[in-house]
Amino acid sequence: MMITDITCPGELADTVARIGFLPFFKNEIPGFSIEEHCPPRLWFTNEPGPWEWKGPVIKTGTCAYGKFFRGKAVYVSLEWLPHFCNYRRDGYDFDARCDDGLVYYRDREIYEAIADAGKISSNELRQKVGKDTDKYLTRLQMQTYAVNSDFLYGRDKNGKSYGWGTAEFSTPEYLYGDVVRSRYDVCPADSYTAIFDHIRGVLKNCNEKALHRLLK
Repeated sequence: MMITDITCPGELADTVARIGFLPFFKNEIPGFSIEEHCPPRLWFTNEPGPWEWKGPVIKTGTCAYGKFFRGKAVYVSLEWLPHFCNYRRDGYDFDARCDDGLVYYRDREIYEAIADAGKISSNELRQKVGKDTDKYLTRLQMQTYAVNSDFLYGRDKNGKSYGWGTAEFSTPEYLYGDVVRSRYDVCPADSYTAIFDHIRGVLKNCNEKALHRLLK
């Protein structure tokens, strides 16, 4: 296992860059999460912890963050994001998916609101397209057409942030450019195999069936 204790945003960004994929929460594969490698003292304190690190880590530009594994939050390194997009999109840009009739109306409405804005908070998105956005946003993230671009916090009179933070969304193309499409020349099934083999190599003796379930 290449995952060591994570105690600050820099260590988190470095870990994601090194191993390629890192879920936020515990899952079927023991040890494959931030939750299991970040000391308990950092989770619920007055000091910034894993919850507050999300925005700074995203802003390093070295990884993407979103609900990528079974609707749960995951960091994906920029190195592996093109393979991941190719696999999850099945080689389709969003417009091409629309042209082939493979997109739900609400998905398209929400995607276009995100793409038109560049970056948009979940609150602003609900104002534009309605309150029932969560399941559609999750599907767009699972398909890699939307990612988190930041988490926005309120500020008290002393300028200190507070609260849980409001998610901000963007498209991967807006944040990272055309690099996200750089594996479109690869068969999506081969991208999946490359991802699977890489994670299995990092995690060594992980349960392969559990890994397949996590990636589907």
